Amino acid sequence: MNADGSGQTNLTNNPALDESPAWSPDGSKIAFDSDSDGNREIYVMNADGTGQTNLTKNPARDGGPVWSPDGSQIAFSSERDGNREIYVMNADGTGQTNLTKNPASDGGPVWSPDGSQIAFSSSGGATYDVYVMNADGSGQTRLNSTPGGSSSPTWSPDSSKMAFICGAEVCVINADGTGQVSLTEDKRGGGDLAWSPDGSKMALLLSWDETNDLYVRNADGTGLTNLSNTPGDDYAPAWSPDGSQIAFYSYGGGIYVVNADGTGLTNLTNNPADDGPPAWSP
Repeated sequence: MNADGSGQTNLTNNPALDESPAWSPDGSKIAFDSDSDGNREIYVMNADGTGQTNLTKNPARDGGPVWSPDGSQIAFSSERDGNREIYVMNADGTGQTNLTKNPASDGGPVWSPDGSQIAFSSSGGATYDVYVMNADGSGQTRLNSTPGGSSSPTWSPDSSKMAFICGAEVCVINADGTGQVSLTEDKRGGGDLAWSPDGSKMALLLSWDETNDLYVRNADGTGLTNLSNTPGDDYAPAWSPDGSQIAFYSYGGGIYVVNADGTGLTNLTNNPADDGPPAWSP
């Protein structure tokens, strides 16, 4: 739709369950998974909904497409080898290749911003843990081992670090597996992670006094600051492109914006409707 909310368009327009839309880096195409052919496949279409094309064409379940930063490849998960593995293919569907090739269940691939590596979650150990590998599947390395398991890796903008859910906490670790620190310590909750544009800070959700609030913390674990402190539960932090502000959604209270140092909290929507998670324009 347009920035003013007009021109809303159903791009796929079919009775199937279409999920996981992902824009190509140049904004010209959208990858998604759909069961319109009777099983879940990876599709790509033009940004206007035309040219919908089944890329995977495999009787097994394929899902969760993510574009490489240069737009030339798509990583996804597939069950075609009898267990869930991470695959990669060219943007036109050719060259489908199993990257993980192991008996574990692997999922949730995430490209590093520089395109050199892919992080993912795997059951290769006693619990699900975060692994990293080179973009060609070589050098598979478990980054951590957490008693409660770990998942949902997200790269820092410069590809040097990764944040992830570790048990009931949020941790940051160097891309080589060293220097792990907890951003949440013994506080409850942890989730809705968002790196600042320069990679120096992390916005995250913590439960405190029976309410979910958003906090910002330095990536080295110092400097915890409560950003939201609203009457409702707060979610989905989104940094402004210049890193000076954070927008977020407060359940029952609408969309707020706050300065990155916690000052200037402002309710932008302030209406009785349920306003969903915000996203800044570039």
